[in-house]
Amino acid sequence: MSYSDDRNDYSSRRPRFLTTIAVALVSALIGGLMAVELIPSIYDKQTVSQNQVILNGQGITPVIKTEGINNFPVVQIAKTIGPAVVGIANFQSSTGFFGQGGLTETGSGSGFIIDAQNGYIVTNNHVIDGAQKILISLADGRNINAKLVGADPRTDLAVVQITGVGNLTATQEGDSTKLQVGEPVVAIGNPGGQEFARSVTAGVISATNRILDIPGESSFNLIQTDAAINPGNSGGPLVNYQGQVIGINSAKNQEPGFEGMGFAIPISDALPTILQLIEKGYASHPGLNVQIDPRYTAEFASQQGWPEGAYVSKVMFGGPAQEAGILPGDVITKINGKVVKSSLELTHELFKYKPGDKVTVTIFRKSKTLNLTVTLTEIKS
Repeated sequence: MSYSDDRNDYSSRRPRFLTTIAVALVSALIGGLMAVELIPSIYDKQTVSQNQVILNGQGITPVIKTEGINNFPVVQIAKTIGPAVVGIANFQSSTGFFGQGGLTETGSGSGFIIDAQNGYIVTNNHVIDGAQKILISLADGRNINAKLVGADPRTDLAVVQITGVGNLTATQEGDSTKLQVGEPVVAIGNPGGQEFARSVTAGVISATNRILDIPGESSFNLIQTDAAINPGNSGGPLVNYQGQVIGINSAKNQEPGFEGMGFAIPISDALPTILQLIEKGYASHPGLNVQIDPRYTAEFASQQGWPEGAYVSKVMFGGPAQEAGILPGDVITKINGKVVKSSLELTHELFKYKPGDKVTVTIFRKSKTLNLTVTLTEIKS
């Protein structure tokens, strides 16, 4: 084995090594001075603050300023609209131990104050349906009994009232006819009851003009949103970023595998019914005065070789349908040229008109198609 003598080699290179060290020290000193001089000029042009982040080194991306969090729209909406959102408890008779009866809370939902001076509160009909006692929970902790002003199962809308109550906050209603897909919205309500009262969720308008095959909701072209809407949110407001109510949260898709599909009744479509309930205690709708058999399905129609539509099982004596010549066994397939494939779609089309309007009803009868003119009558909720 052979070894090299490092000491001898080191001694022969020592002068050059010292020179190298000296040069390195001088270079470091000069570099440091240059850095001190250049840093201010660089950061004058591009300052990274605590409120900015760099994404993949591609540049400066601004983020929400924490010191301005109170100006964040959702925060302002929660502060402004939150006090106008109420919890609604539905109490009904029940039989307890040893046959003792009493009122028990059978369901709960949400609502919002639409008139602070008179204490009018808007909600869904299914929230207060069958209630013998309605208890309103205000944002400030007060619990107050309410009376039913009017309810309309055909539109799933209801108005209740609390009286003799001060310091109420009302909402401002917007124009739901101008909504755009992608527009940000906020839902406020009581999912699961008072435990999660006035929960705030944010999302966007996912779609408009949705039709659900649900009694009440089928009367409207609904707003679809991905803002979380859960049981107990029903009757609560859907609010735009101007703090205006543009919808009434009413339903969600609960099928396994589906998320972020909530639905709201457009406020512009709901207001006429709401005002009728307040002014008259009932809602007035156009009707044909017929009974429709919901068992008439697309599958049954296909088996018979008939078209989809609304199957007439009964015609009211003296009503507009009878006067126009509609008979039991007819299948209504169109209203003023608009196709209807079910009883709910028939209701949806009829609600576009008013009592007294004349419409053309297309029916299928014994392999023939007929067009009949019908003057719509008034149906009260």
